[in-house]
Amino acid sequence: MKNYFIVGDIHGCLFTFTKLLQNWNPMKETLICVGDFIDRGNFSAAVVKKCMEIQQTYPDTIFLKGNHEAEMADHHDRGFNENWWRQGGEATWNNFSVSEEDLCRSVHWFQQLPLKLETPTLMVTHAGITDTADPWNEQADDSVLWNRKPLKKLEKLQIHGHTPLKTTKALYTEASHSWNIDTGACYGYGLYALLVNGNGEIQKHIHVATDSRDIG
Repeated sequence: MKNYFIVGDIHGCLFTFTKLLQNWNPMKETLICVGDFIDRGNFSAAVVKKCMEIQQTYPDTIFLKGNHEAEMADHHDRGFNENWWRQGGEATWNNFSVSEEDLCRSVHWFQQLPLKLETPTLMVTHAGITDTADPWNEQADDSVLWNRKPLKKLEKLQIHGHTPLKTTKALYTEASHSWNIDTGACYGYGLYALLVNGNGEIQKHIHVATDSRDIG
């Protein structure tokens, strides 16, 4: 049984993400990323391209949908999304326009991304599961794309991102048996990953500093 190498919010930080991946052993570990690959950092299009290439090489890799991917897809398909545009969307749109990455191909990939990775001992989503009737309703404020309420305690370990901690360490909450691993790479606090075994036990904490090229 492989371990899980679970990565926090990347937010366009290509060089930081590439550095973190030096700690990943694809022969022994399944890569899982919790979403928000785009916006705020300088290289959204290149991060998406890299993620898609990784998935082609290692089909068991899991990239989860984040709210930023959902918003960009909405902007592309339904028209101007003001909330996304002002939270890094404008720069991302411009980044795609000057890159070699196909925008429509990327949006289609966003739309196909799953909302969770679940095993008998582990639940990984973008924003975590709170006590709500339907955490999978992507439009709801308390869904796994948007939630910022306290998390529900499940009969398994929860790992999520979405709410930037702006610190160099992930945060464990005992009440919900959950880890927030969004340390805030795009704000200069580095990118975080947890190595978790098949029993839902943390094997290792990995943190790399944000590369200045990603946010300068």
